[in-house]
Amino acid sequence: MKVPSQPAGSVADADGPEDRLRRFVTIWSRAVFPVTATSMTRQEFEQHLLPLARVLSGALRARPFDTAPAHRVGQALIAAHCTDPDALARSLGVVDAYLVLYCAEEPAAVGATAEELRARCSRLQHAMAAGFAQALRERTLTEQESIAHSALSARSAAELALHATESRFRAVFEGAAVGIGIADLEGNVLEVNETLTRMFGGLEQHVLSRNVAEWSHPEDPPHVWRLYDELVRGEREHYRVEKPYYRGDGTVLWTNLTVSLLRDAAGVPRYQLALMEDTTERRLLNLRLRYEATHDALTGLPNRTLFFERLEKTLAPDERNRFGLCYLDLDGFKAINDSLGHATGDRLLVEVADRLQGSVTAPGEMVARLGGDEFVALTTGPDSQHKVAELADRMLAALAAPIRIDGRELTVRGSVGVVEGPAGERTAAEVLRSADITMYRAKSAGGNRFEFADAEADARAITRHGLTTALPAALERGEFFIEYQPLVHLDDGSVHGAEALVRWCHPQHGVLGPDRFIPLAENTGLIVPLGRWVLQEAVRQARFWQARHADGGPLRINVNLSPTQLHHPRLVADTVDVLERSGLEPGALCLEVTESALIGADDDLLKPLRQLAEMGVDIALDDFGTGYSNLANLRRLPVSVLKLDRSFTQGMQQHPVDPVDLKIVEGIVQLAHSLELAVTVEGVETGAQAQQLRELGCDTAQGWYYARPGAPDRIHSLVLADAV
Repeated sequence: MKVPSQPAGSVADADGPEDRLRRFVTIWSRAVFPVTATSMTRQEFEQHLLPLARVLSGALRARPFDTAPAHRVGQALIAAHCTDPDALARSLGVVDAYLVLYCAEEPAAVGATAEELRARCSRLQHAMAAGFAQALRERTLTEQESIAHSALSARSAAELALHATESRFRAVFEGAAVGIGIADLEGNVLEVNETLTRMFGGLEQHVLSRNVAEWSHPEDPPHVWRLYDELVRGEREHYRVEKPYYRGDGTVLWTNLTVSLLRDAAGVPRYQLALMEDTTERRLLNLRLRYEATHDALTGLPNRTLFFERLEKTLAPDERNRFGLCYLDLDGFKAINDSLGHATGDRLLVEVADRLQGSVTAPGEMVARLGGDEFVALTTGPDSQHKVAELADRMLAALAAPIRIDGRELTVRGSVGVVEGPAGERTAAEVLRSADITMYRAKSAGGNRFEFADAEADARAITRHGLTTALPAALERGEFFIEYQPLVHLDDGSVHGAEALVRWCHPQHGVLGPDRFIPLAENTGLIVPLGRWVLQEAVRQARFWQARHADGGPLRINVNLSPTQLHHPRLVADTVDVLERSGLEPGALCLEVTESALIGADDDLLKPLRQLAEMGVDIALDDFGTGYSNLANLRRLPVSVLKLDRSFTQGMQQHPVDPVDLKIVEGIVQLAHSLELAVTVEGVETGAQAQQLRELGCDTAQGWYYARPGAPDRIHSLVLADAV
């Protein structure tokens, strides 16, 4: 069935929710009207579908989510004479293609992800189809039952006088598409038609020799036999249930059973009439559809949908119940997928799923695949805190042995985030989010381990995520600013330059230091545009200082470079562009690179730094002494300044100063000067430190003794007071 195509730009052109809803109804009516047996015009039919579309739209966005409205929509289609099976297929096609597109708000406004909206849409289609099938079945059975009643009434009359009525009854009885059986009030089967005989295996004597009471089944609803007793006592005229029967070969026949009480002319109960519709194949189809909708196609494990259903039931308020959840992500799976191919990756996932399923076997436990290489296991019970730790151990142990695929032994490990607690305090989404955050904490700690969730760690991770998502807009809105910390000549105490230190004025969290957001910018790639902005602002400020203090010599500006910026192909071009636009001489710019970023650096990484150094830009090796680099490597690095880490000067705050600390600093200074490198010291906080560093031959220093980072107009305002 071909769903009518959507006109280009139709969603964007709609003015509001009502316009989008009416567009959806128009598409629906165009698809279904040609196969509808109705006296309405297409415009009238479209108006008839409008309230049904509102029901589906409301059900898609409802919290809590409920499929019952879609079930009623399916029934309403039958009431509108849309009985052709093609009408259902076309309706489901329209709902699948356009319901989320036209009738869902932004996922964040609904409180659901796009994936969850698609899952809701699928469940609404399932309910709509079920309602359609039920209404169509009830309509058919009502017609059949009416025919059967007429036929039986005719039979009673024929016993008195009319042979013709008996003939008509026999024709209806034998030709009916549903199974028909007649029994007395004691339950003895008196007569059955051919359809019912075929339903029970084709042997009439196997049916006629039975009593209704013998046809009990373990899956009978508890009220079935109560309804039967009420009917044979004359307290009920009819009832309708879904009931299974055992056939002669032991297989199960599932039916929609309608039983009616037949009275004689005086109103005395005489017989019971049963109408049976064979629903075995439809039930098997529904079960298969349900299985496919709730199980992972690759591994056969329960999927996200089924796991969420189980988790939501587990988390229902219950003072006695506790739960434990293990969220596992494979370590290094992407490398296997990328190097050996997705086919090998899929086979690996199947083997992992089999192992996990074999290890999660205790009562009340289940394991599911959420997607990709993410698996989750659940356990419940009053002692879940102990059980969930044992469950996590079992999951990791299941992955300990290598997995052999196509002659290769693949070693797979996992990181597990564990959440445990009482039911009723958190939603399923909150529990999974906490488990996901905890899993990444286990992975960052080295992997192949599990970690228990921690509320404070969760809060920090959520804050980090919020900062990460806010970074791009913050740069556009101008929320970043720069503070400058003076660099001071140790020999005469004059201001040599300043280091540019970026800050973020966050609307909610206030002023944030670079340690709060620079790693996030590194991970997202935003460090490149942010770093370029810092360079532009710092160079512009340095040019302004030079213009204001021409008599005091040029002030140098120090700007930090991140490892990501070092690898960026436009580092040199961007730096040249910024310098040329501002008019600042290259010699007035110093780019600081951490020692750890240059450990083991090859010539390709050093090439842009060498180009900048050849232009006259100073390169400073920042945090020197923390990276465990080979001192011999200093000769091949294009650096002109060493910045000693503050850890070297902290010992100088003690009295007396440890002579070993002095010897170490003295040795580094002598080595640097022998290589024609200037030495800058960070973290100078007392006058005594400044004096000792001056005596050791250090060139420049910065720290709170001189000035804290501040506004650019305070660059020459030195405090010269001990900060500790």
